[in-house]
Amino acid sequence: MTPAHDATAASDSSPGRLAPLPENRIAQDIPYGIRIAAAWAWRVGLIMVVVAALVWLLGRVSFLVIPVMVAALLAGLLYPVTASLRRLKLPQGLAVAVTVLGFVGVIAGALALVGRQLAVGFGELWQEALVGIQQIQTWLAEGPLRLTAEQIDKYVQDATAALQNNSSSILSGALSFGSTAGHFAAGMVLALFILIFFLLEGPRIWGFIVGLLPRTARAAADGAGRRGWSSMVSYVRIQMFVAFVDAVGIGVGAAIIQVPLAVPLAVLVFIGSFIPVVGALVTGAVAVLLALVANGPVNALVMLGIVLLVQQLESHILQPLVMGKAVSLHPVAVILTVAAGSYLAGIPGALFAVPLLAVANSAIRYIAARTWEHDEGPDDAAAAQAPAELIPSGNAAEETNKGE
Repeated sequence: MTPAHDATAASDSSPGRLAPLPENRIAQDIPYGIRIAAAWAWRVGLIMVVVAALVWLLGRVSFLVIPVMVAALLAGLLYPVTASLRRLKLPQGLAVAVTVLGFVGVIAGALALVGRQLAVGFGELWQEALVGIQQIQTWLAEGPLRLTAEQIDKYVQDATAALQNNSSSILSGALSFGSTAGHFAAGMVLALFILIFFLLEGPRIWGFIVGLLPRTARAAADGAGRRGWSSMVSYVRIQMFVAFVDAVGIGVGAAIIQVPLAVPLAVLVFIGSFIPVVGALVTGAVAVLLALVANGPVNALVMLGIVLLVQQLESHILQPLVMGKAVSLHPVAVILTVAAGSYLAGIPGALFAVPLLAVANSAIRYIAARTWEHDEGPDDAAAAQAPAELIPSGNAAEETNKGE
């Protein structure tokens, strides 16, 4: 060993100076649990940031996103009709036209029937409401409060003055409601337009989307999309059945105990049932309130019993046996998802939260299990549940990409 090397070694090992620790020694000194927690923390945090940014961006273009999602749900619901017409040797365009026009006709007929029932029933209900108001006035005068006619008139005048003082806010609310109605009508027209092309050119649209991805990711993305689509279609069809059972149960019960507007009430229950948990509570409360106004407290209690019976039938029989097999989602996950969706996006969030969760659940499970590596293609049992006309296989995406 040379003297220069001895001097350098002595300098490095001097008591006044510590030698720097290698990187692997620093990593070894950090406990294993902390290293794992740190690795999970930044990955989960990055995912949350990306999801939050995606939700914010989609919220800025909700007037486009909501019609597309409505069209996707309707496409999954109406595809069997188009497929049946195609089996009858009808051309693709004619089959789609008949399906869409038939769907619009059914909706228009239902709205006309409900409007007629409302026009007839509200006249009778208004007379009953006036009788109820008179009974309330009699109770206020002869009951424990002992209010005189002058006091009641003064309270009515105060309420009228409060309405007049807040007329500007009421007017702005009415204008905002009109604007919302206009946006709703425009969104429905846009959703109907998108629905036509989903039914007409579903394979080309999906093939184009998959073709934008790297070649190595197309098989996984295509398989995840097919599984997610299958879950969404199953959810929509089963939810239609559950909503029909709820509407028939509550509507027939209301008709038996002679609650007015039973048919519009059944339609309201049918629409509200598409929003899990929240829709059932709101429509049930409307049914009980209608029975209370029209027929009194005893009839309202009977209506409440009917609503609870139908909801128990849905919760303990239909949801576990029917919905549980179609979409593997725990009830707690459904409740939390609906609450988060309604908080973030109101009624549209509550409506689309569960279908989106079902799609994400199926797609993530497919990717995490790497099922596409041993997937037999679109003819296997799992993929056979998805409409092949709307969601093609990976080969279809390749052919579309080559064709373009």
